[in-house]
Amino acid sequence: MSNAPGLVSPPAPCFRGRDLAPSGLFRSGLFLAARNARRAPLKCCAATVGGGVEDHVLGTAAASSKPRLPRVVGMGSKLVGCGSAVPKLLISNDDLAQIVETSDEWISVRTGIRNRRVLTGNETLSGLAVEAAKRALQMAQVEPDDVDLVIMCTSTPDDLFGCGARVQRDLGCKNAWAFDATAACSGFVVGLITATRFIKGGGFQNVLVIGADALSRFVDWTDRGTCILFGDAAGAVLVQACSDEEDGLLGFDFHSDGHGQKYLNAIAKDEETELISNNNGAPLFPAKRSSFSCIQMNGKEVFRFAVRCVPQSIEAALLEAGLTSSSIDWLLLHQANQRIIDAVATRLQMPSDKVISNLANYGNTSAASIPLALDEAVRSGRVQAGNTIAAAGFGAGVTWGSAIVRWK
Repeated sequence: MSNAPGLVSPPAPCFRGRDLAPSGLFRSGLFLAARNARRAPLKCCAATVGGGVEDHVLGTAAASSKPRLPRVVGMGSKLVGCGSAVPKLLISNDDLAQIVETSDEWISVRTGIRNRRVLTGNETLSGLAVEAAKRALQMAQVEPDDVDLVIMCTSTPDDLFGCGARVQRDLGCKNAWAFDATAACSGFVVGLITATRFIKGGGFQNVLVIGADALSRFVDWTDRGTCILFGDAAGAVLVQACSDEEDGLLGFDFHSDGHGQKYLNAIAKDEETELISNNNGAPLFPAKRSSFSCIQMNGKEVFRFAVRCVPQSIEAALLEAGLTSSSIDWLLLHQANQRIIDAVATRLQMPSDKVISNLANYGNTSAASIPLALDEAVRSGRVQAGNTIAAAGFGAGVTWGSAIVRWK
């Protein structure tokens, strides 16, 4: 660990997009006109299926969508809706004890986890993401047509190339741009801050941030050190533009340190294939096929990293917000291990009744864990309008970061 500066020494100051105030150029009518100029629709040849032509021609939805309102940059942003979804199959600690040498007591004492949900049958990660996003839109009372951007935060998409656009399609957000963001268990917080930057710097009005992961796909179910930890889920929030006075993002802080990658990873590996060559020096072919290994983790090092760096990050975000930990209504951490959550709360002097945790029911759901826990806390009435939340994500990469936000 001595060679990993971010893991054992005070992290370097991070770059914050909120420090860049929009210039006059961004407010000029020329800029707004250029941003809103209608582009010629992309003309694509429709694919033929069974001798016919598919009903949907690529690009037509964008060409026929309603004109956007003029974009106003420099706006604040606030969280106005949330939602979540989990698979149907519940796997308890006792269930795991049937396939690996473990027990409910062994798992719960070391992690705080008792159950987790896992995708089965026809369930897909995209399907969970769509369900969670629909609930967030319903709470926010925002129509799919009014969504400008969908950020799909995941490390385990259904498609190698990402599933943000698929989720955007299935939600019916035909006026929205969509993309995937990969930052493992920090993914949702990264997506949340990214959403606020698109609102402040790009004039977007409504941004859906979805955290969804299915780490069960990459778990070695014979390894009791990792298979007990992970579950699948999706959570979403709707981030909406507002005045500076209503701005719900009070401060944030982010870091990454690639030295820690060796402690938590799922590395791409080449599969053995029969290679064909000739005698004239041509390259071997076909190219090697790759897949990903199961999740590999050094639990002790990840624990040391989290309990040191996460409180530092929250303290930095609080400093930017001009607040102290006593000003926080709720502490909401990535749900990785209850001992980590307890250690960070102790460092910040946060009483246990101000700590949000649903780890026992779902395990570590990676990018989904924070919005999933937030949604449950909001719908149960624990989190109220005007409450201030200190949220922090941390995980593979390694990456970590925090945000001080006000709910609605």
